[in-house]
Amino acid sequence: MNLPIRARRNRKSEGVRRLVCETSLNPGDFVLPLFLHDEDEDEAIESMPGCVRWSLAGLVKEAGEAMALGIPAVVLFPAIDDSLKTKTAEECYHAEGLVPRAIRALKDAHPELVVMTDVALDPYNEDGHDGLVVDGEILNDETVAVLCQQAVTQAEAGADIVAPSDMMDGRVAALREALDEAGYEKVSICSYTAKYASAFYGPFRGALGSAPKAGDKKTYQIDPGNRREALRELVLDEEEGADMVMVKPAGAYLDVISDVREATVLPVAAYQVSGEYLMIKSASRDGWLDEERVMMESLTAIKRAGADIILTYFAKQASELLRNSSEKG
Repeated sequence: MNLPIRARRNRKSEGVRRLVCETSLNPGDFVLPLFLHDEDEDEAIESMPGCVRWSLAGLVKEAGEAMALGIPAVVLFPAIDDSLKTKTAEECYHAEGLVPRAIRALKDAHPELVVMTDVALDPYNEDGHDGLVVDGEILNDETVAVLCQQAVTQAEAGADIVAPSDMMDGRVAALREALDEAGYEKVSICSYTAKYASAFYGPFRGALGSAPKAGDKKTYQIDPGNRREALRELVLDEEEGADMVMVKPAGAYLDVISDVREATVLPVAAYQVSGEYLMIKSASRDGWLDEERVMMESLTAIKRAGADIILTYFAKQASELLRNSSEKG
């Protein structure tokens, strides 16, 4: 065949493939989600193999191991005792609550670690919703007022980034104002800009016991069939002062990640959620997939779509693999 152009020449060896590689991962891309509970012992999470509800001591140790692998940040998700859950979720802004104590412990042990916190009421709300519930309705403005108290409490404890995952209208502007008025203008806001009403969250809700007691989250999370709506939310978050924006879930919403990346100059985060993690783990455990290869392919796809930051339960495992590959190379 007389072919002046042969695309395979750029694939002919490992060295050449590395030279022309368009998308590569590094541990600095990752945020490690960590679950915690107010117990002295660590506890394996049945719904998420390989994940743990950490005691404070275990949390500090796990974060230190992540830092040693080059992972710069963690995000905290608390499993709150049912006895502390109320209709008004006031435990979320208790200065001596589980999350503030965890933040202080992490920053004392690892001052350079970036600590991100979840701003939402579902772990603390006896209804299991991200907002306050009255007569079956999730209240917007009343919820935002509580979220502001929660974020300021987290900032006081030393959080570097607060990440509102509630999807209430106007919360980014309200959080920015509350943080600034309290003297925490350096605390960043990473908004869950496009959080979809996804079926991929099931294992996470099992880990925290935070599933809604009644109804669903469709009145505040985005319809999975909507693409343009994510850009509307992006415009609002930019105008309200978000420092970073996020798409959740990641794998089934690569088109949305790409859209958001094209439409903003802000850093774009994407969350590879519990259902995505569990599908890979389960299929690999049963021998149907090569876990390492599928893990890395899925993470590469998220970055290729445009994510600068990837929240993933695979953060440590992927970082270890990247380190080993680098040492061999």
